Amino acid sequence: MINMAALEEKIIAQTGASKIIRTASIQSLWSGYGEIRKYFLKGGKYPSVIVKHIHWPEEKNHPHGWNTELSHQRKLQSYQVEKNWYQHFAHCTNEYCSVPHRIHTLEKATEILLIMEDLDASGYDIRLHHDTVTYEDAKNCLRWLAHFHANFMGVAPSGLWPIGTYWHLDTRPDELEKMGNIRLKQVAQNIDHRLNSAKFQTLVHGDAKLANFCFGEKGEIAAVDFQYVGKGCGMKDVAYLISSCFDDRTCEKYEKELLSCYFEHLEGALDKTINFQEVKEEWRTLYKYAWADFYRFLDGWSPGHWKMHGYSKRLTQSVIDEFTP
Repeated sequence: MINMAALEEKIIAQTGASKIIRTASIQSLWSGYGEIRKYFLKGGKYPSVIVKHIHWPEEKNHPHGWNTELSHQRKLQSYQVEKNWYQHFAHCTNEYCSVPHRIHTLEKATEILLIMEDLDASGYDIRLHHDTVTYEDAKNCLRWLAHFHANFMGVAPSGLWPIGTYWHLDTRPDELEKMGNIRLKQVAQNIDHRLNSAKFQTLVHGDAKLANFCFGEKGEIAAVDFQYVGKGCGMKDVAYLISSCFDDRTCEKYEKELLSCYFEHLEGALDKTINFQEVKEEWRTLYKYAWADFYRFLDGWSPGHWKMHGYSKRLTQSVIDEFTP
């Protein structure tokens, strides 16, 4: 295992700092797979950096009890994907879909070390919760997603997930088996196929919840946590983001405005050789499928979750009815 002295030497060497002043824990990684720490530096280019230190746990301890070999392998692949994302794709983003700059990556047998830009130090120091997020905040996130999706439209997910999002059906057989909504379970493959067979595919963030966006004072925005980035229809990110921001009544109230905002930014950012109207027509139709796909996961993973509200249930039911008239 990488010891602290070796880690600190690596940080100093890669940043040009003269010393590490202090460190602070940001959070433990899901299920005991490591930790994210902030290192405060003296001298060099960066006043501070973020270090994501991933190491395989000796004992698996999933918060919801999913301590299977399949879940372990999925988690290991997710960290490989994130490493590949920062090494080979992150530099292709722009100011409208900002992500942390990768400073250094180190990999050993059971460890991955990511040294990255500290977004707080770069002015993205505001975090929001679904109890405090505003309509304008959500629109800023949708603007980020639109530019991200436009930027990676048609890009092959080499080294990433072949199908993005952490709830992708093929990676969640245990949750599928435990589903209580039998009609939804029966059409789960149909929903998955409908989304994956869309003509227009991009790279989706794959975990585009509100908590993974960092805000600046003037509406600037950046995103973190790219463990589940991969190929997909952009509506997967859009539906999931909206689900993380609002309750059922607010989702219902602002659906048209939020989608209009997203597609307006997508049109402005999309390469002019791509027919925007075709993209919009296809993806707008798939919005409810994206909701149903995520609802399917929740039904098996955490029945009664707060996101399984009236709005998401209605959209999901409309998709079920299409397949089982």
